[in-house]
Amino acid sequence: MLSVVQLLPALNAGGVERSTLEIGAALVAAGHRSIVISAGGRLLPQLLAQGSEHIAVPVGQKSLATLRHIWTLKRLFAELKPDIVHARSRLPAWLAYCAMRGMHGLRPHFVTTVHGLNSPGRYSAIMTRGERVICVSDTVRDYVRKHYPQTDPARLSVIPRGIAPDEFPFAYQPSSAWREKFFAEFPQLAGAPLLTLSGRGTRLKGHHDAIELLADLKAQGINARLILLGAREPGRETYIAELEQLAAVRGVSEAIAITAPRADVRDVYAISALVLQLSNKPESFGRTVVEALSLGRPVLGYAHGGVGELLAELFPVGAVPLRDRVALLTRATELLRMPPSLSPLTKYRLADMQAATLRLYAELADEAVR
Repeated sequence: MLSVVQLLPALNAGGVERSTLEIGAALVAAGHRSIVISAGGRLLPQLLAQGSEHIAVPVGQKSLATLRHIWTLKRLFAELKPDIVHARSRLPAWLAYCAMRGMHGLRPHFVTTVHGLNSPGRYSAIMTRGERVICVSDTVRDYVRKHYPQTDPARLSVIPRGIAPDEFPFAYQPSSAWREKFFAEFPQLAGAPLLTLSGRGTRLKGHHDAIELLADLKAQGINARLILLGAREPGRETYIAELEQLAAVRGVSEAIAITAPRADVRDVYAISALVLQLSNKPESFGRTVVEALSLGRPVLGYAHGGVGELLAELFPVGAVPLRDRVALLTRATELLRMPPSLSPLTKYRLADMQAATLRLYAELADEAVR
């Protein structure tokens, strides 16, 4: 039986948190011990329900006082005797690394996952110090090799994120009751093809580009609607007002909805004519692409980063050059007028990601035995 400790700042929403829960569940299902160290958060009940243990330590709090948790972790590692310590974020990785450096006797194996394209430098370099460094895409692996050339390529393992096909089943359609409720809430979205862009309320996600695309389609005589899913968040009021002002200036205010984060993302994707991924900063992976294509919905996105990597492999017609407004309009017009025929995905499955990660853990533990 393996004992694995995962460290991350907190258990709220996000790809890091989701991956932590997914690996925790896989460890428990395989009869191993799963322990998570974090400050806790809204996903903690789900983590515990899956059978993982949790130890509350604020390892992500950016303060000099946090350095005291080096000794906290040193004590915990000595008590828990984990086979693997897996750090998923920079500050927790530094704390764990420092804690293990002074350990006597058998030390745990140190694994890191590079989830994002962090600014290169000494602080971020800790994520390349693992005995194994998991990269969530080829884009991330190439980024690590470019900015940290001293990293031994043999320590880099590409394990893409994955989704559960039963959560995003091919050709899925929501119930008529859901549709009735959704369009009652957003009547302005009814009666025309729906474009969906899902993302936090930050300009990096390309909300402005989506609004401009909607206006350009209107100018071409193509009637469409747009939902900016999850952009309306506390503290983002100025940004949302900016988006609303742009929509008013471009004459598409009556064809847009800007929502808070929602739990029915799958249903919204399923009724969408196009799912947009217009982040102007390269993404490390691009889960939206896989989720939408798994449902059988076409994706239109910029050909850079992990999104470009996925589109090139899975749906090349959906990729356009970054910030090329003419190409974006042209491709959107083509995809709306002649919707493509898609096939079920056979890659990027959650089970594959879980199995590959557990194999990596087992290989490290086996090396220690030998």
